[in-house]
Amino acid sequence: MKTTKTIKTAVLSSVAALSLLASNPAAAEAPEALKTEAMATVDTHAELVQEMVDSMFSFAEPGFQEFKTQEYVTGILEEAGFTIELGSAGIPSAWTATWTHGTGGPKVALGSDVDALLGLSQQPGTGEIAPLVEGAPGHGEGHNSGMAVMVAAALAVKDIMQEHDIDGTLMIWPGIAEELLATKAYYVRAGMFDGFDACLFTHVSTDFSTTYGEGRGNGMVSVEYNFSGKTAHGAGAPWLGRSALDGVELMNVAWNMRREHLPISQRSHYVITDGGGQPNIVPGTASVWYYFRDHTFDGVSELFDIGNTIAQAAADATGTTVERRTLGYAAPQWGNRPLAEAAFANIEQIGMPSWSSADQAFARLVQETNDREIEPLGAEILPMEVDEDFTPTGGGSDDIGDIMWALPTITIRFPSNVPNVIGHHVTAAMPMATPIAHKGAVAGAKAVALTTLDILMDPELLADANRYREEVQFADGREYAPVLTEADMPAIDLNGEIMQRMRPQMEPYYYDPSRYSSYLEQLGVAYPPTSN
Repeated sequence: MKTTKTIKTAVLSSVAALSLLASNPAAAEAPEALKTEAMATVDTHAELVQEMVDSMFSFAEPGFQEFKTQEYVTGILEEAGFTIELGSAGIPSAWTATWTHGTGGPKVALGSDVDALLGLSQQPGTGEIAPLVEGAPGHGEGHNSGMAVMVAAALAVKDIMQEHDIDGTLMIWPGIAEELLATKAYYVRAGMFDGFDACLFTHVSTDFSTTYGEGRGNGMVSVEYNFSGKTAHGAGAPWLGRSALDGVELMNVAWNMRREHLPISQRSHYVITDGGGQPNIVPGTASVWYYFRDHTFDGVSELFDIGNTIAQAAADATGTTVERRTLGYAAPQWGNRPLAEAAFANIEQIGMPSWSSADQAFARLVQETNDREIEPLGAEILPMEVDEDFTPTGGGSDDIGDIMWALPTITIRFPSNVPNVIGHHVTAAMPMATPIAHKGAVAGAKAVALTTLDILMDPELLADANRYREEVQFADGREYAPVLTEADMPAIDLNGEIMQRMRPQMEPYYYDPSRYSSYLEQLGVAYPPTSN
């Protein structure tokens, strides 16, 4: 695992290396002219954005099983001249795509998540709950849209770098298994971002925004506790058995008792992944999978320690044994202020997409049909919200936090979904292969492209970004302190059996852009539907 000392040394080395930018001849060119050119170039890729958003929606691959997505996206990038490396950080479905112009110059990483959610298969373009394949995964958080943002942005910037002789390196990478919070800490541990100067990350939203500083979300550790007992006849001689399920249930009861006395910032939840076979057999094995979340590294570590203590106590009390397996980790987030301010200026310049009457009608249909608050698609860029003085009260997690502690990083949120849909629910999938998703992704690509140009051409921006990390992010003794050990490895087996069973049923629904201009056309869905 990379140490805090190593990360801080990298910060100082990056600052020293910035002097090399002064010799870049393109730095004298008018950046606004290049930004105008970049936005126009992104617009030429709008059809590719639509194709990618729709294709990845149709693939709908859950964490660690994003192999069709890998083949599809890397094929596009390889054809565009990027160098592809598969299996990043020992994760088979991970990859990087790298392209360099000239010698030296800043190195910019561009990433977005790509995985789907189990059980959320949904036909797009309708307000009714209608799975494409019953029980299959689906894009109920919209991760099908972010990679299109990054590819379109990278292709636009690549053209400008070549035309105007701007030195630098672009690396596109995917967030694999983000819904399991299971890979980005391993990316950092493997040194995937070593030598890179900044990272821009994107995530689907209903607004067009970014922020900096301590995030409102939580860090997290994902851990499965596996209890072992002894089988026996549940009626004939139960005294000869030791129930592993008793250990699981006792752990859950004890955790729920302890929950009352935990900080308000924490979130914790679990599912029983193995509860035994049948009632008349005392369960010899049983497992429970926990997410422990809190706002700080110390808070996550403390919850992890409490969970481990309770698990062992439950095993002791039931005459069973317990082992644990760490399945994922996400560090608390900390966005970079100089990068965020540069990105937000670009967002304001770009503005919100121009929504059609059909877009607004569809948004209202989704909201009305699913008893959600009625709110039109946004028309204005809202002021940047900064979480500088607040009381943590819990929330979700994203393992982009680990990368934020490795190099200057921000998240750009782009408007590709409908207000007030429910996250991790099929309502959030309904708009994600419609013109709303396409237009929002084009806007996001412009923001990424313009901010990438800022990083490539403004040496002061990178100097300020590294100074902020050293003087603010790492101040007051803060350090990158994950609970992962060298023995912990990516849980690449997860979702394998599910996709082995589901993929043959899903393949007939893959989008074919050679025959249809949109996925809605392929499915025979009118937009907006006149009724459900």
